[in-house]
Amino acid sequence: MAFDFKKEYKEFYMPKNKPSILTVPPMNYIGVRGHGDPNQEGGEYKQAIGLLYGIAFTIKMSKKGNHQMKGYYDYVVPPLEGFWWQDGVQGIDYAHKEQFRWVSLIRLPDFVTKADFDWAIEQATHKKKTDFSKVEFLTYDEGLCVQCMHVGSYDDEPATVQLMHEYMTAQGYSLDITESRFHHEIYLSDARKVSPDKLKTVIRHPIK
Repeated sequence: MAFDFKKEYKEFYMPKNKPSILTVPPMNYIGVRGHGDPNQEGGEYKQAIGLLYGIAFTIKMSKKGNHQMKGYYDYVVPPLEGFWWQDGVQGIDYAHKEQFRWVSLIRLPDFVTKADFDWAIEQATHKKKTDFSKVEFLTYDEGLCVQCMHVGSYDDEPATVQLMHEYMTAQGYSLDITESRFHHEIYLSDARKVSPDKLKTVIRHPIK
C-alpha cells in the first residue's frame, strides 16, 4: 500500500472545518515562484503547476530507473499547496488577484535529498525537453499556525479566514504574516473536476 501523506498526517492535511492551533515541523518541498492571477489561461501559475508535477512524478517513478534513492518507499504524490501574498497588503486582497505573488509547492518525502532533487531536474529536462530551471528545492519551517478546512469557492475564503482570526485572538494569539511567513493553502480537490461549492482547501496562517 502506497504511503499517503493525507492519511498518515491528518493533522496537517485533514483538519476539521473549525479552526485549530498547531505547530508544523520543517518540511522539504518542490517549489516554483511567480506572480499574477492564478486563473489566467496559459499564465505563469498554470505553467508552474506543470513544472511541479513534472518533477514530482520524476521522483516518484525513479524506482523504475537506474537512480535508486536511499530509503525510497512507494507513496502517493502529496497535494498541491501554495504560499500567497501581495506587496503592501496585510493578508489577502481577493479583488486584485493580478497582484498575487506566490510560491507553488508539492511536499517531498523525507528520503529525497538535494542530490536526488538535482538528478530529477536533470532527468526531467532531458526527457521532457522542458526548462525546469525555475524549480527549486525548498525547506520551510512553518512553526505555530492556526488552520481550518475551507469547503467552497476560493473567493469565499475570507469568511473562513475571519473565523480563524477570531479563534486565534480568543486563544491569546495574534497574526504573524511577514515577509517569510505566508498565507498558506493546501488543495485537496481538483478544481477542474469538483464544483466550486464542494472544493476542499486547508487554509493556514502563521501566528505568535
